[in-house]
Amino acid sequence: MSIEWVNLAVEGLRAWGHEKGVEVDVDEVRLLCDYASDYLEVNELGDFRAGTFEELLLEIYPRKVIAPPESAPETVAAARTLVDFLLDTGEIGIKTAARMRTTIDAIEPEMPRALADTTKFGMAKSIFSAIGADSLDLADGGTDPSQDGLDETAGEGFDRPGYAPLPPVRLASPQEVARAVREVPLLRDAHRVAAWMAGEACTTTVRKELRVKDARRLTAELGVGRPALAWRLALGLGLARLEGTAVLAREGLGPLDAVPDDELLTLWAGAVDFVVEASTDITGVEIVDKEIYSIHDLLYRLQAPVPLEAIRDYLQEVAADRPIDQLEKAFHDLAHAGTVQYDEDGLALTGHGLWGLRTRYEAMGVSAPIAADLAEGDASGLIAGLITDGLPAEVAERDIVAWLSRRTPQEAAAELLGAVAGAPAEVRGIAVTIVDRLGEEAAGVVRAHLEDAELRPHAVHWLSTRGLDAPALTQDEVLWLSVDMLALALPAAEADPEGFAENIALSGPPAHLIDDMWHVDHPDVVEVLELLGNTLPDKAAAKSARKAAFKARSRGIR
Repeated sequence: MSIEWVNLAVEGLRAWGHEKGVEVDVDEVRLLCDYASDYLEVNELGDFRAGTFEELLLEIYPRKVIAPPESAPETVAAARTLVDFLLDTGEIGIKTAARMRTTIDAIEPEMPRALADTTKFGMAKSIFSAIGADSLDLADGGTDPSQDGLDETAGEGFDRPGYAPLPPVRLASPQEVARAVREVPLLRDAHRVAAWMAGEACTTTVRKELRVKDARRLTAELGVGRPALAWRLALGLGLARLEGTAVLAREGLGPLDAVPDDELLTLWAGAVDFVVEASTDITGVEIVDKEIYSIHDLLYRLQAPVPLEAIRDYLQEVAADRPIDQLEKAFHDLAHAGTVQYDEDGLALTGHGLWGLRTRYEAMGVSAPIAADLAEGDASGLIAGLITDGLPAEVAERDIVAWLSRRTPQEAAAELLGAVAGAPAEVRGIAVTIVDRLGEEAAGVVRAHLEDAELRPHAVHWLSTRGLDAPALTQDEVLWLSVDMLALALPAAEADPEGFAENIALSGPPAHLIDDMWHVDHPDVVEVLELLGNTLPDKAAAKSARKAAFKARSRGIR
């Protein structure tokens, strides 16, 4: 991402618009320039050509930008403004401008169709489109209401893979991050290379690069696998400096293990910038280095390992017909830089990589929320956090385990069940799902809730599945429990209807149970039956669910 020339171009455009009295959509033009720089080898304004706009608006935008088809006119208008600016400032000639305008005229009716064509979506765009409209309110190029007052340049780069707000993340403590950073191979190599180069009174080439003989000695004597990369990082972090071509170590440079934590974290933030900006050869695989920002951004947002094949598919879209080789080696090399880890589960951010990337987002003026430590709160806080924070399953699981570890089974059951009396099904369902993890020690607490009409069916089920003495459920209670547990699944079904349909096909309620569900006095019974009617693969069962939903509506249950 070539932010520097894009920033200069946008500032020039803003001044030009003010002088000419032209209204300029700065955000859209910035997006055009960013993508042209990232994917079409446009390194300055004069590199724009008619074909650049065709590839941008009909190929790259549909693949990368989460935007509705009706937003196309705004983007086309911004492209025309950019052409006017390029011509007026002498970056292009009259004939080139005419070709560009002819191309844009032809693009205008095609672009809405291209934006709507899901077959054109790239992997990252498809993932974030599936998150839902509520999380993509910024897809039209607007600003996050929580960021009022931020500089207009805030959020640069967050057009990839969309303008979706960043999810809350759980961070390791600064001490844990510092411990991990001290073991990052590339940073350790950079630190050793800086000290060695200065100690050996080495000089660089006039281009500030390592001499071949020094690179060989660094590998032979220090075991530095990629000395040229380590040297560039050392220079970029100020661990070494040059006087002409003479190498001097930073004053006071000592062993990395002796660097104070706060200073080390500052170094690490700079190292993450160095890696993510991909201003140099990080892995040696061109397409990976080119997409290194997008890969890190995707991993940050998903907070879960991404399989190699999924990333390969994404990179193949970007690379078009060019073959992609040595992908596994590239990811191992990227892991050497410390921001990611790569194993059989796929590629994921390291804990210190997550910390460094969030620091980078903050420096860019982008809201990068931290998820509350749910283990520190009470049962109500735990349940509310699990519902509203949108944490990945792995993070949520860690929170639940940590919360339970600080309580006895009796205390946990009492807190959880006591917090959900009279609560909606989703809240109650999360509580009883966590209580279901507890052993027989919690039996007394669970048994005490047999008198609660809403919790009684869950309590009976909990006791009976453990072979403990429990009253039998009545038919009405069985029906109510079935509806209540299905109501818990409603949010997940809305987020992933195909996944829900697969699960319900395997473990859905039997037809005779569905027929009687309309009798249940449950606030979510209509919604549950409508969901079953729309998702059950068995046509007869689905029809029964729709009929039952009609009967429940007729009773006035909503």
